[in-house]
Amino acid sequence: MSSRILMVLTSHDRLGDTGEPTGFWLEELAAPYYACLDAGAEVVLASPMGGKPPLDPKSDAEESQTEATRRFQQDDEAQQALANTRRLSEVSADDFDAVFYPGGHGPLWDLVDDKDSVRLIEAFWAQQKPVAAVCHAPIALIHARDTNGEPIIRGREVTGFTNGEEAAVGLTEVVPHLVEDALIDGGARYSKGDDFTPYTRRDGQLITGQNPPSSEPTARLLLEALGQ
Repeated sequence: MSSRILMVLTSHDRLGDTGEPTGFWLEELAAPYYACLDAGAEVVLASPMGGKPPLDPKSDAEESQTEATRRFQQDDEAQQALANTRRLSEVSADDFDAVFYPGGHGPLWDLVDDKDSVRLIEAFWAQQKPVAAVCHAPIALIHARDTNGEPIIRGREVTGFTNGEEAAVGLTEVVPHLVEDALIDGGARYSKGDDFTPYTRRDGQLITGQNPPSSEPTARLLLEALGQ
């Protein structure tokens, strides 16, 4: 029986007070989407507000394109799924085998403390199902707790977008949270690779990736955790 994987995208579309748009990062959805689909899994998309989540236009620029992003943009079924994401409040962990959070800067504003998202992560965790997040999306993990009330990241190996990477894109003073700092402050055993190179961590059912190039490797660790 094929696995059912929930992918949770941001609904936030403004980059702080800059007046610039933001959202999810295309490669971080497209690469895991096809890694899972091609492995025979079913993928369902969700977001806090449901409907079509905002795409960070920078991730749609020519220099950000990959084989997976081009495939996604030309895939009518994928575009239909993206236009009709399910509302997080209507989604249950009982119906899925794992959850994956693509990044982009949007999650720093909404998924960081979205009650429905935290509830979902805690439910997946309690059911001992894989929980994966890449780039900025590990910020969504910081408020989730286990059945003993302990933060799920405490004492566990994680990674996520580095302070150096945030500085490199010039947004250190714009974002409300620095992922590296937030994970460390939450008690995680944070580590990182070189900026903008693939780097992943798996600690049991918790799987994280550092940046956009880490998104497919993170998805492959998720599939491995599912035995696929």
